[in-house]
Amino acid sequence: MTFKSGFVAILGRPNVGKSTFLNYVMGQKIAIMSDKAQTTRNKIMGIYTTETEQIVFIDTPGIHKPKTALGDFMVESAYSTLREVDTVLFMVPADEPRGKGDDMIIERLKAAKVPVILVVNKIDKVHPDQLLEQIDDFRQQMNFKEIVPISATQGNNVNRLMEILKDNLDEGFQYFPADQITDHPERFLVSEMIREKVLHLTREEIPHSVAVVIDSMKRDEDTDKIHIRATIMVERDSQKGIVIGKAGSMLKKIGSMARRDIELMLGDKVFLETWVKVKKNWRDKKLDLADFGYNQKEY
Repeated sequence: MTFKSGFVAILGRPNVGKSTFLNYVMGQKIAIMSDKAQTTRNKIMGIYTTETEQIVFIDTPGIHKPKTALGDFMVESAYSTLREVDTVLFMVPADEPRGKGDDMIIERLKAAKVPVILVVNKIDKVHPDQLLEQIDDFRQQMNFKEIVPISATQGNNVNRLMEILKDNLDEGFQYFPADQITDHPERFLVSEMIREKVLHLTREEIPHSVAVVIDSMKRDEDTDKIHIRATIMVERDSQKGIVIGKAGSMLKKIGSMARRDIELMLGDKVFLETWVKVKKNWRDKKLDLADFGYNQKEY
């Protein structure tokens, strides 16, 4: 039996549903989700394997106009995938008109030497007539290999998109073991799950200013639990107060919610300790970016 494989990048503006789509395809959470823009900061690989094919999805940070060194890293990280993949999924939301950000991405995609499939997500939020108008508008901007409307939250039409991707695969290697679902180590996934809860529970001034560093992660022989120590980094003292909350209530809530997700992922009982530390203007300091896992060498 012939084995087929390929790499597929998922590109688009912030908050169009790239991570939601990847998690749906994988059947479990490997990319964190939030209604805050720029939730995804690193390229995250989702490895989908069957007996006859392997599709390696690369979920990318939302492409935006960067205002910090972290923003530069995120945008370059996303665009760098165009050199690494066989197909690009350009994802746009059905419930928002084409904007400058989309036009900027389309100009880069026109220069790419790989087929581009337009994926119109969130079709559950619009009337069919509005969806057709959106598709017609994008069709006039660029010659897409396919145009596929989907709902990543409900799974509508996702199977059709997967069939199109499978049909376009070339004969190739199985790059990763069949039971491997991502290229990121457990420490990275744990830090992202904690950051997701901070994004979910805190106010608007926090999201872009937070990073999570795993200080240690090891099994405690006495309790037979995975003991995790994590530091939540923020940029200002006022943000530290928000994350800690009155009498530590917010930090306790963040830890409790994150622990449940981490236990599901690891299949183990977890003891999670979290601290909050102020690191002023870390998003514009290359040394801090590298320390927190945003390594410029990635691209």
